[in-house]
Amino acid sequence: MKITIQTDASVQETTISITCKEIAPELERLIEALRLSDKKLSVKINGEVHLIDLKQILYAEVVDRCTFVYTENGVFESALRLYELELMLSEHNFFRVNKSTLLNLNKIESLKSDIDRRIRVTLKNGYQLIISRAYAEDFKAKLGV
Repeated sequence: MKITIQTDASVQETTISITCKEIAPELERLIEALRLSDKKLSVKINGEVHLIDLKQILYAEVVDRCTFVYTENGVFESALRLYELELMLSEHNFFRVNKSTLLNLNKIESLKSDIDRRIRVTLKNGYQLIISRAYAEDFKAKLGV
């Protein structure tokens, strides 16, 4: 892979152009990382609205009809419903793993088969989530496992 970087003081906005014969998995991951680099999600912290980077999100979960976003730095409440987050984040490598949880696939450390065709996922921070059997096959297909 050849990388060329040109600096120009007159440029108003940075533009990235990729020329390739075909899009390989490594290139797909690079493109996804670039897309995530400037995306933000609004969350509530002590009644105030703050913006967090999508790449910081480990997962989102609904508890008692409230949507919470989990990062390594804490838990934040989102005004969005889980299906709205799913629509917004599905193109950024997030995947619904059960009826109440949306997982950032970039934060997976390991997978392990669990009872009743479920999958136990360990995240990079050590936290574990269960992928229900209803979502397990689509999850495996998404990861190519």
